[in-house]
Amino acid sequence: MSDESPTVEDVLAFDASGLDALTSPVLVAGLTGWFDVAGVATTALDMLAPVDIALTVGEIDPDPFYDFTQERPQVELSELGERHVTWPANSFDVVRTGGTHDLVVLRGVEPHLAWRTYAHCVLHVVRELGCATVVTVGATPDAVPHTRLPVVVGSTSDPELAARLALSAPSYQGITGLVGVLHAELEALDVPTISLRVGVPHYLPHAEHPQAVAALLRHLAHVLGVPVKVDLSDQIGRWEAIHEEVVHDDDQLRTYVRVLEAEYDRKAEVALRAADDLATRFEEFLRAQDPPEDTD
Repeated sequence: MSDESPTVEDVLAFDASGLDALTSPVLVAGLTGWFDVAGVATTALDMLAPVDIALTVGEIDPDPFYDFTQERPQVELSELGERHVTWPANSFDVVRTGGTHDLVVLRGVEPHLAWRTYAHCVLHVVRELGCATVVTVGATPDAVPHTRLPVVVGSTSDPELAARLALSAPSYQGITGLVGVLHAELEALDVPTISLRVGVPHYLPHAEHPQAVAALLRHLAHVLGVPVKVDLSDQIGRWEAIHEEVVHDDDQLRTYVRVLEAEYDRKAEVALRAADDLATRFEEFLRAQDPPEDTD
């Protein structure tokens, strides 16, 4: 390939010619890398849309997008001793849910290079399949205790979606990953986007966090209107015990977790009071709009 930036036609193999019409499709994207601490987001995506029920309609050639000294391919041996190299994969899979929305799932690895071209590949699939909305899922390190329910933050710049799904407006400014670039490219074309990200205890970065996976799945089910029948109770119980063991053996860490718990509980109490105040003001507003009838 030449030194010029690759084009979508160079790198995207896409074929939906034999695909029946989709029901109000939504593209859901999860990429391993900077925006996927402990693999929480991509694990949730695999549980939402298992590959065994998905139909792959597109793939992105990895060659122009990666520094393979950083994202190394894997070598495996077949039963006959033949070598097989597995490269970083980025696929677009269609999953029919039987519900309000069918899903177009982008599973992949955050690229190192040619981000605009990668984003334009996503835009091409969005246009070709008629996706009205794009939802990205992520997991970020956060100062949250492992002993409390994980916090999922949802945001969108679309006022209608924000009102309907109780989402906030984006407020982050600073360095970004591919997901931030993708949101900007989509919004410039008036394609509504939603970002869902769950906080993962930053002091347990190398553990698994099935409780965070479950929290992200619950919010995805709400946003997509798609039921998610996944029971992670066994995994949650097992990893809670592992987390507790790690913390119990470290006096400093145990004290730090207590500080995080106190701050988490304080914020939860403030949020609860704010919700109660809002409900009270709303009731007062309704009474003002509908004064009692004059009985004279």
